[in-house]
Amino acid sequence: MDALIYTAMSGAERALRAQQVHANNLANLDTSGFQADMELATSQTVSGFGYDARHLNKLQANGVSAREGTAKPTGRDLDVALQGGGYLTVQYGASEAYTRAGQLQLAEDGALTVNGRPVMGEGGPIVLPPYRKLEIASDGSISIQPAGEEAMQVVDKLKLVKPEAKDVVKNEAGLIVSRRGDTLESDDSVRVHGGFVEGSNVGAVEEMVATMTLNRDFEIQMKLFHAADSMADSGNRLIRD
Repeated sequence: MDALIYTAMSGAERALRAQQVHANNLANLDTSGFQADMELATSQTVSGFGYDARHLNKLQANGVSAREGTAKPTGRDLDVALQGGGYLTVQYGASEAYTRAGQLQLAEDGALTVNGRPVMGEGGPIVLPPYRKLEIASDGSISIQPAGEEAMQVVDKLKLVKPEAKDVVKNEAGLIVSRRGDTLESDDSVRVHGGFVEGSNVGAVEEMVATMTLNRDFEIQMKLFHAADSMADSGNRLIRD
């Protein structure tokens, strides 16, 4: 009976942890560029001699939904929404990370940032000189009109990447990183739409349905646990008698 207890209790734990994943998704329903986490579960045998018949349910909450969020017009020059797959690149420590949050900000020194992190261009963090007008082209090229001049000048280009969804995970800061731990190469096929911001790709109805399903799963697992406990108790009484 203890083999069933392993399965029931690990299944109940998986349901509780999966609920946390969906609760976090719902909490970020209005977060620009947020990509929903996907809870993935696998089975594994219990290690140790004599435990081959016992299995555990293991949660792997490291999948990321690649579905696009809805792009909303803002009319702001520094706002960009990515069309199709792809990510903006930001500096993360000594390396890089990736995001679809396109609300770019301009620091006092001219540095472009997203949520306080430097935005990366072709040669490193992007720092803009003083300008009167700014445009971001569909390929990520940034053009400015310097003070006292009429012509627009290209000063840098956003580093845009397009990895496969299976090759990326989220780090502790909620940013996208390569599953292998390396940096990604630029992809010229990625397009941006200036003056727009992409919303979260979380589906509220889907998350609520998933949460209710997990509640039922938890109840079933607990019933199985109590059934296994009852059968074990009955077996013990037979042995004593």
